[in-house]
Amino acid sequence: QVQLMESGGGLVQAGGSLRLSCAPSGRIFSINTMGWYRQAPGKQRELVATITSGGSTNYADSVKGRFTISNDNVKNTVYLQMNSLKPEDTATYYCNIQRTFGGYWGQGTQVTVSS
Repeated sequence: QVQLMESGGGLVQAGGSLRLSCAPSGRIFSINTMGWYRQAPGKQRELVATITSGGSTNYADSVKGRFTISNDNVKNTVYLQMNSLKPEDTATYYCNIQRTFGGYWGQGTQVTVSS
């Protein structure tokens, strides 16, 4: 069973930057979309950003202009560069890879932004 391994979370001051990475433990075929979601305490999980196999990106309005998603199709790895972080970005960030049939979720990495 392939697992997604996330890294790069941590504690940062407002205005700072972090870079999240997500790599699978094995090869994944027929990937349609890779993305990042987040869930803050007491809130529902929400989309942060996605990127298709063709390179098209989609961002939540709240992160546009601050976050950038990218990927490496050879390594099946997806990244999230987060700049100008705000306290409201504090959440557990989850990596997601969607295939034609089914997908995978990571265990989550904590991002905490202090004011």
